[in-house]
Amino acid sequence: MAVTSARQLDAAALRAQFPIFEQAGGARRLAYLDSSNSSQKPRAVLDAMQTFYETSYANVHRGVYELADRAAAAFEDSREKVRAFVNAGSQREIIYTRNATEALNLVAYAWGLENLGPGDVALVTELEHHSNFVPWQLIAERTGATFAAIPIEGGNHELDLSKLDEIAKRGQIKVLAVGLVNNSLGVVNPVSELAAWAHEQGAICVVDACQAAPHRPIDVQTLGADFVAFTGHKMLGPTGIGVLWGRQELLQSMQPFNVGGGQIRHVSLEKTTWNDLPHKFEAGTPPIVEAIGLGAAIDYLNEVGLESIEDHEVEITEYALGRLGEIFGLTIFGPPLERRGGIISFDLDGVHPHDVAQILGNEGVAVRAGHHCTQPLMKRLGVAATTRASFYLYTLPEEIDRLVDGLHRAKKVFA
Repeated sequence: MAVTSARQLDAAALRAQFPIFEQAGGARRLAYLDSSNSSQKPRAVLDAMQTFYETSYANVHRGVYELADRAAAAFEDSREKVRAFVNAGSQREIIYTRNATEALNLVAYAWGLENLGPGDVALVTELEHHSNFVPWQLIAERTGATFAAIPIEGGNHELDLSKLDEIAKRGQIKVLAVGLVNNSLGVVNPVSELAAWAHEQGAICVVDACQAAPHRPIDVQTLGADFVAFTGHKMLGPTGIGVLWGRQELLQSMQPFNVGGGQIRHVSLEKTTWNDLPHKFEAGTPPIVEAIGLGAAIDYLNEVGLESIEDHEVEITEYALGRLGEIFGLTIFGPPLERRGGIISFDLDGVHPHDVAQILGNEGVAVRAGHHCTQPLMKRLGVAATTRASFYLYTLPEEIDRLVDGLHRAKKVFA
């Protein structure tokens, strides 16, 4: 695979390695500005999964024949790639799930039900995706704990950290759930600072890294969190696989919330005992081929370089903020460039976001419109929905130009 050196990313060259962009379409050729929803897949990932199906597929950790051994070795090799990707201390700390939602629910149910009760506080933020918000809301209801959220401040829609001391008076804070990069506005949260504060309160810190892992380096040793979740399909990998990293001592103390085959050491009429980590939390047949695809995606990201990807997205986001700022009646939500990921949500005065997205879609420009699974945030912004454009390593400046042209057309249609 030919890629450019670090900090000199050639998006056009990389784009040629993604089969979906080979489609013809003339003026309606695909301008994909929805990568925070789900990323496209390079041929290297697609080929790795197909080759595994054709040459090495068998169920893992069950057979003793050569093909099963080869499949299990490839499956665990992918886990090692994930471990290195986030700099975890051990493969035992890497749990495979179906997606990040399941990973976050795993923590909420396996840790939260046993550790929260009356007088305790489950703390989230108003920036959270529903997957890192609703599970803690439900667990608080079931355990009698208080559910609370760190609010956002008005101007840049970032977390208002001045409210932390006030929130701490509501009870014993036991868990803080926070996203590293917000999926609606691109807000980059000060997670290391928040994790340190949470630990001072005697709480754990659970991080949703879905919008960060594909775009910037993550080191769980320095991040300071206790659990980190992310998903394969946003980082060039397939759907159907997510990752939970957790501190080994916490994982060992927890009971699994999903039980069945593969995670069992011994079952009798009297008692069931669990397998060692990470298999203790991986009930049933795991996402085998999906793990192979995720490993190939990590190889691809490592070769391109996450620093190069981050630099490219900063340039694209800066260009997009400038071009969108030219449009009269368009409101951009979120922080300045230096504290923003490659995500821009906006409102076009007088045009519903769904109408904006449909007009853009008719021109081959793919964006997302809606509440982006952040309804509490939308309420705070005073809107029902926004239009969101999001970028990745294959995004080109001319796609931003097509976005802007389409928005001008939308204004004319609804003038």
